Amino acid sequence: MAMQQQHLDKMQLRQNYRNLWHTDLMRTIQADTSYCCFALWCGPCVSYLLRKRALYNDMSRYVCCAGYMPCSGRCGESKCPEFCLCTEVFLCFGNSVASTRFLLQDEFNIQTTQCDNCIIGFMFCLQQIACIFSIVALIVGSEEIQEASQLLSCLADMVYCSVCACMQTQHKIEMDKRDGVFGTQAMAVPPAQYMSRIDQPIPPSVGYPPQPAYGQPYAPQSQGYPAPGYPQPGYPQPGYPPTGYR
Repeated sequence: MAMQQQHLDKMQLRQNYRNLWHTDLMRTIQADTSYCCFALWCGPCVSYLLRKRALYNDMSRYVCCAGYMPCSGRCGESKCPEFCLCTEVFLCFGNSVASTRFLLQDEFNIQTTQCDNCIIGFMFCLQQIACIFSIVALIVGSEEIQEASQLLSCLADMVYCSVCACMQTQHKIEMDKRDGVFGTQAMAVPPAQYMSRIDQPIPPSVGYPPQPAYGQPYAPQSQGYPAPGYPQPGYPQPGYPPTGYR
């Protein structure tokens, strides 16, 4: 019961985050078409790569489902994190995508827009409706309802795969921004205690520049960024992250 309340409190806190995703879900295909196609056809592989990149390629930070599930920390991650991550992305693909999303949101105080929430909510509702139709078809035995349930299930699967691909592309673009791919200064690796966990309070200010409306230019780093409290030049210690971690 206490764990459920912590999850609800954390979800409430995310509504108060001040930053926005660099690209919303509606524009991810346009922003990076090739990667979106890659995420659509090779979802688990992309999930593995993105989680590892979200951890700055430091697998000693890895916890199953990023610490958001009851199984987190109980799957032998410290002994074989790569194998555990492979198992997570293949057996719990949806959770792996959501966990990476929460990890980035909590690290950089990124809120989810109403449009993104509507798309994700529609995906879940369609899956529930398809499930209800399948149950009704089994009980009634109607051939018409059975065909309708199959069509709904197929549509729900298509929407699920498409939304997950867009979400993963959104995560990739956000980490491109974080790592300076867009020509801005790359952000330093946060200390281990800054990485997202469900039992943490509101994440500290990490110096993520407030994001203007979509399509507008971003404020340069010289305008008061990073924010106070974000690791200044000289952090982390020399030699970390490893050279070429991207």
